[in-house]
Amino acid sequence: MTDMAKNRSNGGAPSQRQLRVGELIRRRLSEMLQRGDVHDPDLARMSITVGEVRCSSDLRVATAFVLPLGGGQQEECLLALRKNRHEIRREISKALTIKFAPEIRFEIDDTFDRMDATAALLNEDRVRQDLDD
Repeated sequence: MTDMAKNRSNGGAPSQRQLRVGELIRRRLSEMLQRGDVHDPDLARMSITVGEVRCSSDLRVATAFVLPLGGGQQEECLLALRKNRHEIRREISKALTIKFAPEIRFEIDDTFDRMDATAALLNEDRVRQDLDD
């Protein structure tokens, strides 16, 4: 079980340091993707949103939750990011002031899908009936 999974399963919230480093990584990664700093034509063609970056408790692993604009090309997006993870890690390490640059992992951000599912659930007749009581 990863440190992030342990934190969530034990109900533990991330530390201020984890949150701060995650936000620094998110900002730098967003800037890199927006400006085309990663030298890959596949990534240059895509517009990618970085929704969140979660760091492990030891700050050695950072998971970036990304979503291509419009939600399409998700697999191509992940493949391109994963292919360039070493260059991305090297560039991000220049922006951080920590001892070790974290390993960067990429996952699709499903926040919007979960919000849509929650809204649909709240609009069901049986749930609305409970909410109106």
